Amino acid sequence: MSLPLDGIKVLDLSRLLPGPFCSLLLADYGAEVIKVEDTGMGDYVRWATPGVDGVEESAKSVRFLALNRNKQSIRLNLKDPAAKEAFLKLVEGADVVLESFRPGVMERLGIGYETLRERNPGIVLCAISGYGASGPFVGRSGHDMNYLGRIGLLGLTGEADGPPVQAAGQIADIGGGALMAAFGILAALRERDRSGEGQFVDVSMADGALSWLAMDAAAALQGEPQRRGQMALGGRFACYRPYACKDGYVTMGALEPKFFQAFCHGTGREDLLQHQFDEPGSEGHAKLEALFLERTREEWAAFASEHDCCLEPVLELEEALDSELVRERGMIVELDQPGATEPVRLLGPPVKLSRTPADANRRPAPGFGADTEAVLAAAGISEEEIAALHASGAVAGQHEGVGGSFLS
Repeated sequence: MSLPLDGIKVLDLSRLLPGPFCSLLLADYGAEVIKVEDTGMGDYVRWATPGVDGVEESAKSVRFLALNRNKQSIRLNLKDPAAKEAFLKLVEGADVVLESFRPGVMERLGIGYETLRERNPGIVLCAISGYGASGPFVGRSGHDMNYLGRIGLLGLTGEADGPPVQAAGQIADIGGGALMAAFGILAALRERDRSGEGQFVDVSMADGALSWLAMDAAAALQGEPQRRGQMALGGRFACYRPYACKDGYVTMGALEPKFFQAFCHGTGREDLLQHQFDEPGSEGHAKLEALFLERTREEWAAFASEHDCCLEPVLELEEALDSELVRERGMIVELDQPGATEPVRLLGPPVKLSRTPADANRRPAPGFGADTEAVLAAAGISEEEIAALHASGAVAGQHEGVGGSFLS
């Protein structure tokens, strides 16, 4: 069965999370993704723990497997002129180049957008960076939490009288970077269908994360201050908050009056109807806190099944992964990985297409440089030329000797 992105070839120079998550989406939906790794350590996530028993050392990290199924891996030393020329040969037959270096690195390597465009006018170059390819913070270092702090999202998260609360998920990396990059790439490819020309896609994780605050930013721009714990969807109303229960926490999302009414009628607490939009610390909020403590998570979940009131338990990750919802939605997939003693269980593709669904199991996550020779040969580079590239150290094949952790 054909996949929606069949025929799209992506050269992915990125590593860690934002770029590889972007190319994972493209790969699961049919794109041919070639990881272009260096001849040293490669993608640092390869060496993160925990691992999978029996899998070759360079592809055993479950974090690496989670981001790099359906991809190939080649190893190029892009500081070497011969390797750079081999890369440009690959660009001639590619549709997309994805990178996550700091702005300016691609130009210093001699493979910036104008150079790529000379070899392939239809190439789409997508660069994911912290603060974008222009502006006052070009080249500034950072990670997810730094971007969230800089653009105001972190400062809005938490209780009014408490510190900013760090999110468990990487909002800027994935929501502001990977997803925006995937959208930008697909938009550029769609435009290329009409014009025949590629273009440069500049993705700033700070810009992307800021866009998540569209409604709140609109209010702020009209002179309505937004403060932690005082936002309509950020803790201001008693009807839209997490609450402690007997054995954990539940979430109440009864923002519309009909849902809060269903909750109050279901609990026999019509006296609470007037307190829907009370603020934390109020008498109405205290009454709701006391009410939620009367039942367990399971009891509240059963209540929510009977009364349509936007009420759900707060699950630990392991509980969520084992839930009927996650299983029935196909969000856990079992992937074949050479050498593994049993199939590796990972999260599956999140977007469900009716005719051409994603395929998470087309190709196992690659060994470090496992596809160097095959990919170069497919680009028209001869066996003699490939041998010379190996001999000079410009490229490298599969190797198991590198180890450690990017955190060390």
